[in-house]
Amino acid sequence: MKLSVRMVAVAAVLATAACTPQTSGNSASDKDEKTGTLRVWLFQEVNNQPKEQVVDSVLAEFEKEHEGAEVTVEYIPVETRAQRIKAAFNDPESAPDLIEYGNTDTAGYVKDGGLADVTEDFGAWNEAKDTDPTARQSVTVGGKVYGVPYFVGVRALYYRTDVFEELGLDVPETQEELISTAKEIRAAKPDLYGLAVGGAYTYGAMPFIWAHGGELATGKGGSYAAAIDSAAARKGIEAYTSLFGDDNCPAAKCAAMTGNDTITAFAAGKAAMAIGGDFSHAAVEAGKVKGAYKVVPLPGLKAGSIAPAFAGGNNLGVLKSTTHRTLAVDLMKRLASKKAQGELFEAMGFLPTFSDVRQQVAAKEPFVKPFVETLAADTRFVPASPAWAQIDAGAVLPTMFQEIVSGKKDVDSASADAARKMNDAFGSAG
Repeated sequence: MKLSVRMVAVAAVLATAACTPQTSGNSASDKDEKTGTLRVWLFQEVNNQPKEQVVDSVLAEFEKEHEGAEVTVEYIPVETRAQRIKAAFNDPESAPDLIEYGNTDTAGYVKDGGLADVTEDFGAWNEAKDTDPTARQSVTVGGKVYGVPYFVGVRALYYRTDVFEELGLDVPETQEELISTAKEIRAAKPDLYGLAVGGAYTYGAMPFIWAHGGELATGKGGSYAAAIDSAAARKGIEAYTSLFGDDNCPAAKCAAMTGNDTITAFAAGKAAMAIGGDFSHAAVEAGKVKGAYKVVPLPGLKAGSIAPAFAGGNNLGVLKSTTHRTLAVDLMKRLASKKAQGELFEAMGFLPTFSDVRQQVAAKEPFVKPFVETLAADTRFVPASPAWAQIDAGAVLPTMFQEIVSGKKDVDSASADAARKMNDAFGSAG
């Protein structure tokens, strides 16, 4: 029996993202149906079609082997994930069975009671033994596993080889050179952003903060205190926000830009440089700059150094409220399998979470090298606290950057306000 895979339009349900209710007690369903409709939420990428093709292939095999079951997939915007998923935790009747979620969200979603404990399922999965330890840590809270790693991601510097050759520029080896080169390009080519940056691009800004010795917060074990207002962090904030202006990326246009927006600008030939992930490769390849760009690690303060990068990536998790637990766990494993992750790499450039598969793709594809080098150099993570989901959803850091680049506040006052908001969140998280 052939069953179709239905793609659900995102626009029809965006209204549900308007508010973020408090989560209620989310108890596990007592049903485990083996037929019916399985609902899946995955993230919308800049160029989503290649991802859809990989997913469709997995779903076709899944539906073939589970007669009477069908799957609907909705691709949701990353920027509204917090509201959408939080609302789903509160409304099991309309909630999906399986979700893709950012690895920074794990602790918060576990505290909210939304994710199912799949420790035994993960342990029984024969491919799990090859999962990268850091990736496994991203789905683990309190010694229990709440999902499977989907891909790992880090960011590096994309640059236009044609522009650099035309202007006789060297590739920046320090952050100071990066900033000056960006402004030199803008002066020579006013129609281009030297380096596309975004006021809402938190993970593009973090390497500047970390390279200057700053931290987002200090502490461990659920007890954190904001450090975004430290002297070192402020130097990094100053470096990043210095890139917003008519001499590089005008604040009026760039203050609201997200990471996806900066990659879209670069791929469209509107920027000479951008900070993008391995997961941005497919979108850039599909753009106007194909064949005229290269990627190098984002430089640190000293020549030859690599700026610490955020150890990003996404996971897949089964909702505790699912009425199709067995099916959802099986589909989760299939979507995150070695085969599927290898295909996702081919389609999107997403780095696999399996060590052996990552070594295979790195040997085969040269573009992976700068990202693997970045992973090996120094990667950082956000505070492993449920409060981070609140901080992220509240746009605490983007608000700080936007207040600075708009001229509403200076670095000291904006970072102090951000630290206060972060500490309030850490305190309320317990």
